[in-house]
Amino acid sequence: MAEPHAHHHDVIQDNIETHPVQLAIGVAVGAIALVVGIILLAQFAVGAYGTRELKDDPSMSDASVRKRIAPVANVAVDPNAPAPAPAAAAPAAATPVAAAAIPAPAAKGADGAASGKGTYDSICKACHDAGVAGAPKLGDKAAWSARLKGGKDALYATALKGKGAMPPKGGNPALPDADVKAAVDYILAASR
Repeated sequence: MAEPHAHHHDVIQDNIETHPVQLAIGVAVGAIALVVGIILLAQFAVGAYGTRELKDDPSMSDASVRKRIAPVANVAVDPNAPAPAPAAAAPAAATPVAAAAIPAPAAKGADGAASGKGTYDSICKACHDAGVAGAPKLGDKAAWSARLKGGKDALYATALKGKGAMPPKGGNPALPDADVKAAVDYILAASR
């Protein structure tokens, strides 16, 4: 005889894929496990950096950070430099300033010193003939007389040390000081 309260297994109820409540519970448990797994993985990935004290790291000091993010160059503008004249149509064969960076040596006179004209022609002419970057032109009496008011020694110092866009010694550091001064004298004589 059969027991009246015996439970028979239903194959359909035992199959999780066909029972909606069991399926919903399985999906919820899986989603929670996935979220917990992602959180643990994120903590593991960040843990190498998050637990270390970065303020004690020498590469993170203020000086090191400033050095790494500093600009590679700075532009210095001389507030006393005259404003450049409006650009005129430059001839097609004009010598670019970069090409004059290390000019050829000036022609030497009988005493071995470079002549002012020779130094001017080989170094100064590239900028002072065309007025590049506000350079006073050879023969411009007004521009040179205004500069001469500070004295010839001040002009020598400017030519030797540079000013504004003009590099020291016109871009030729090997040029003797006497040759630079001779070029200044030539320019002044030609601009009277």
